[in-house]
Amino acid sequence: MPSSNTKRLKGVSIYRPIVYGNIAVPVDPAERPRGMPADHTHQWTISVKGVDGADITHFIKKVQFKLHADTYANPTRTLEHPPFEVSESGWGEFEIQIKLFFHPESNEKPLTLFHYLKLHPYNGDEAELELARQQRRPVMSYNYDELVFNEPTEAMYDILTSKGSAKLPSKGKTKHREEFVAEAEAVELDRLGAGFKTVQEHVEKTREKLAAKEKEVAEMKKRLEELNNS
Repeated sequence: MPSSNTKRLKGVSIYRPIVYGNIAVPVDPAERPRGMPADHTHQWTISVKGVDGADITHFIKKVQFKLHADTYANPTRTLEHPPFEVSESGWGEFEIQIKLFFHPESNEKPLTLFHYLKLHPYNGDEAELELARQQRRPVMSYNYDELVFNEPTEAMYDILTSKGSAKLPSKGKTKHREEFVAEAEAVELDRLGAGFKTVQEHVEKTREKLAAKEKEVAEMKKRLEELNNS
């Protein structure tokens, strides 16, 4: 069981990467789902997940999505079990608020993110965009982010290190790799590499401090023994 200690670990930072965003598919008029409003042009899904499908439930308890209040009944959708995703249909693009709730014992406040729902292709020349529309190609808009916990509680540190580890986006040609915007991927990899280095530096400094404290305690014990024997 994770520790219930709320004491914060000074000078320690730890992070976990996530991916959030949406995929949208144009509706084929010949295969329109029964009951879908006539003006809805796309089916879409917004989600929060780990990199390459990594489990995030050991530190994220639930995810709340806030949709366009004037368009959707029950616009606030809360998911307490994976997959953390909401699927809907619509015709317009809008901003979606995403709130991440961590496990109570972590003593961490909820984190709010924002994602602008993307339904239409925008990258490429007009001929490429028109072809994409005609072929009803899926449109994907995902963001890679790192949840950084500075000076986490001992309980949160236990939670974050109890399962899994920070992962880089896979370099192979997989379906997950397509979720990352190509021009931003190199920057994200550099940031992630720098993050690993920073964590390693913190660990090394913590080890040095611990070794110094252990040496100090040993010297104090030795002095006490000398006083007791004198």
